[in-house]
Amino acid sequence: MVKVLALSPNVKLLGYEATVYYTPDRQKDDIEIIISEAAEETNWKICVDANIDKIQTGAKKCQTDSHSCGYPPSQWCSSLEIAVECGVQKQCLELNATRPDPSVPPVEVAVYYESLCPGCRTFLTGQLFPTWTMLRDIMRVRLVPYGNAKELPEQNLFSCQHGKQECQANMIEACILNVTGHAAFPIIHCMESSADVINAAQPCLQLYAPSVKWGTVESCMRGSLGHQLMHENTLKTRGLRPQHTHVPWVTINGVYTDDLEDKAMSTLFSLICKLYKGIKPPTCTGARMKRDQSFCYSFF
Repeated sequence: MVKVLALSPNVKLLGYEATVYYTPDRQKDDIEIIISEAAEETNWKICVDANIDKIQTGAKKCQTDSHSCGYPPSQWCSSLEIAVECGVQKQCLELNATRPDPSVPPVEVAVYYESLCPGCRTFLTGQLFPTWTMLRDIMRVRLVPYGNAKELPEQNLFSCQHGKQECQANMIEACILNVTGHAAFPIIHCMESSADVINAAQPCLQLYAPSVKWGTVESCMRGSLGHQLMHENTLKTRGLRPQHTHVPWVTINGVYTDDLEDKAMSTLFSLICKLYKGIKPPTCTGARMKRDQSFCYSFF
């Protein structure tokens, strides 16, 4: 059986070590996957027929057949094919029936960032991803990995604020965004949550997009596609108005203001709920989530 635990923030189960859960190469009948944000709460609605037990305050366990589904719970309702493979199509249909009016446009959050910037990583993992997981039906996230880098076209290279490793990680994430579709953000969150962003890429891909081979990402990085994607990100970043002075640089519905970014960096959840023009989802009645702010400034 695959044991899947959904933990509320700051909840640590006694007797468990995090390394046990992020080793996708382990035997599937012996693997335990941790989802560390309470934001995954919505996905547990599709476990209504499973045996759910309280393990500790804020923790839930859902056991499922490891041989019938190779995807994490966050992906179970992402497509009809995956829902059928995981045996949860009935629950996904019920979940879809409660989703917001598709005619109301979602709130778009675009983040211009660089992969090794501490402030970017804090925002992506501590603010953006939890908010997106809870409000994904009323918001859209667009990630642009480039940040304070500089393109050197005569050398077909890029110069990055945090060195060559950041340039490599930026390109990996650009390629992942290109080849993995809806799974890209969970993969990038997984990478940015790791102490080693680059070496986390392959296991994170295997965890969240098991149907995509790592060789596909490597081919993108080593070929012309990776450079083309980074060139496009260069143009997107250079085209910002006003021009960016730091990263993460956050726009809401294509607009940047100091006030909008301040709210996005500190209380993004509340901002999305406030800006959404349709009927607010029940999640929006929850408590506000405030985070500290940190940036990487451009000195080029």
